[in-house]
Amino acid sequence: MTSTSASTYTDLPPSYRIPLAVIGLAIPLAFVKLWLGGLVGAFGLFLLVQTLTLTLRFTDTALEVYRRETVIRTFPYADWQHWEIFWGPVPVLFYFREVNSIHFLPVLFGPSELRTCLETHCAEAQDSQ
Repeated sequence: MTSTSASTYTDLPPSYRIPLAVIGLAIPLAFVKLWLGGLVGAFGLFLLVQTLTLTLRFTDTALEVYRRETVIRTFPYADWQHWEIFWGPVPVLFYFREVNSIHFLPVLFGPSELRTCLETHCAEAQDSQ
């Protein structure tokens, strides 16, 4: 957790498990169907680039998505209706619903830190289904 004079925020650490697993899956698939292995491998590389360049920052009022140092999206907690992390044994997908839209994100960040931040900042959205 980092603190500035005006606010407190938490940046989630990256998690390379999903991109590396997808890339690993592409190798045996390439032996079965080369085009399928290439497609899955390209998707894995895309996820790896996203993991390297994106940051989720939980502030006092919103979830902010950064690409390097630039804010690309802000999601105020006041607009959140529900959130969930899918597949408990190996978290792979983070879902949240806002007043006017839904969002799905692959878990490219530390899953335990993600859950902790969500429970801290948006507990009421988790309970309201």
